[in-house]
Amino acid sequence: MTHDATKGAIRSSASRQVRIAWGLLSALLLIWAVFEAAKYGGWVIVAVVAGIVVPDLSFLVGLSGPHQHGRLSPQAVPLYNLLHRPVVALLVMLSCLVPDSPAIAVPLFNFGLAWLQHIASDRAFGFGLRTADGRQR
Repeated sequence: MTHDATKGAIRSSASRQVRIAWGLLSALLLIWAVFEAAKYGGWVIVAVVAGIVVPDLSFLVGLSGPHQHGRLSPQAVPLYNLLHRPVVALLVMLSCLVPDSPAIAVPLFNFGLAWLQHIASDRAFGFGLRTADGRQR
C-alpha cells in the first residue's frame, strides 16, 4: 500500500529537511531549558512550564465562537500567529538584558527559551502559522 503525501498527511509545506532542522533545534532547546530549570529551580521551573504552555492559550480566544473542525476560530488567529513567531520569543529572551536583577532576568530568559522550544517543536511536527480563516498555512 502506497501513501500519497498530497492527500493531507503532511500538515506543513516545509520540506523534510527543514522539519528535521526544527526538530533538532527543539531537542537542543528542550535540553537547555531542562538544564536551566534544574540549575536554578524555583521560579525558573515555573517560567519554563509557562513558556511551553502560554503560546497555545491563544486557542482559548476562539472557543466560544463558531469554527470548523481542524480550523482555529478566526478571532483567535491574530493572537495565535503572534505567539507562534520565533522573533517574539527571541525578543522576550533578549528582554532579560533590561532588568538589573537576576531574580527577574533569569526566569524571563528561560520563559522565552521554553517559548522558542514550543515554536520549534510545533514547526517540527508540521504546525505553522494560520491563515485568516484558521487553516494551517
